Amino acid sequence: MNSKVNGTTRFNMLVMMMSLLLLFATACGTGGNQAGGNSPGSNSGESDKAGNGSAGGQAQSSKVHIGIAQIVEHPSLDEARLGFIKALKDSGYTEGENLEIDYQNAQNEQANAVMIAQKFATDDKQLVLAIGTSLAQAAAKEIKSAPVLFTAITDPLGAGLVQSLEAPGANVTGTSDLHPEAVSKLMEFVAKHVKDVKTVGILANEGEQNTVTNVNQAVTALEKLGIEVKKVPVTNTSEVKQAAESLVGKVQAIYVPSDNTVVSALNTVVAVANDNKIPLFVAEIDSVKKGGMASFGFSYFELGYKTGKMAVDILKNGKKPADIPVQYADTLDLGLNLKAAAAQGFVVTDELKAQIKPDHLFE
Repeated sequence: MNSKVNGTTRFNMLVMMMSLLLLFATACGTGGNQAGGNSPGSNSGESDKAGNGSAGGQAQSSKVHIGIAQIVEHPSLDEARLGFIKALKDSGYTEGENLEIDYQNAQNEQANAVMIAQKFATDDKQLVLAIGTSLAQAAAKEIKSAPVLFTAITDPLGAGLVQSLEAPGANVTGTSDLHPEAVSKLMEFVAKHVKDVKTVGILANEGEQNTVTNVNQAVTALEKLGIEVKKVPVTNTSEVKQAAESLVGKVQAIYVPSDNTVVSALNTVVAVANDNKIPLFVAEIDSVKKGGMASFGFSYFELGYKTGKMAVDILKNGKKPADIPVQYADTLDLGLNLKAAAAQGFVVTDELKAQIKPDHLFE
């Protein structure tokens, strides 16, 4: 009897132990399946961290996605873009590591600008940089849920990008390339240093808002100085050479404003100016480097860098574009190309040369 009882007891204990082991194994198996179901592919780490409420862990493993759109490629706009990217890099954003940049070039076509802005809007970029007025206008219209910064914009207020320069008021702000004194100082230089100057020719695509503002300032300044203005309109780069040639024999100097169409074909204007010994004045230092004779200006790289620091303030410090005033270049200096001056029949005196900073003299 006792042996039967002991045998039954041992059997029951064995059954209980096996049941407990089976329950334990089932529980472990079920937990593993749940974890695997929530961890598809390489995003599992971010998903788990997000699920655990670890915002910091998510930030460490995620990248900032920025869209950069440029209306056309030319030296000044290219420098602005590179300066912007350098500012991000100096603040800890390295492309390919914690930063992804989607760069698009609109090829100076407004239809392309609109399509790029729409693409960035649907891609949910965390920030967009628009380089060039018409592109910035498209971005401001299409993108409402992300900060939009602009650079190389002559007249942000006239272009309708901001409600005021001091308090932009929406999701758009940036930097302007029109220093308040740049155009008037350059025209005073023309009046003082170009021998027997009576008429200045201006090549411009006045379909661009930035060009209209720049040309109006030049015309006002020249008329105050008693100098006549001869404007020649262009609508695309293929017309620039012929437009420049039409000024030969009619003007004593040519001015090219911050006009994306004309600056894109600046080499043809430089050739006409050199062949006919007409001093060529330009709106940007980068265009002086490319063969323009002189300009009062600044570095577009530095302007882009300033815009990049604004982006960092938004991404890292939580500032809102609505509260960030439109900013300008900090410096304004005369830049002069000695080789272009010689080719265009302009004599650079030692006195004038001494007034120019060494890093603003080009050959």
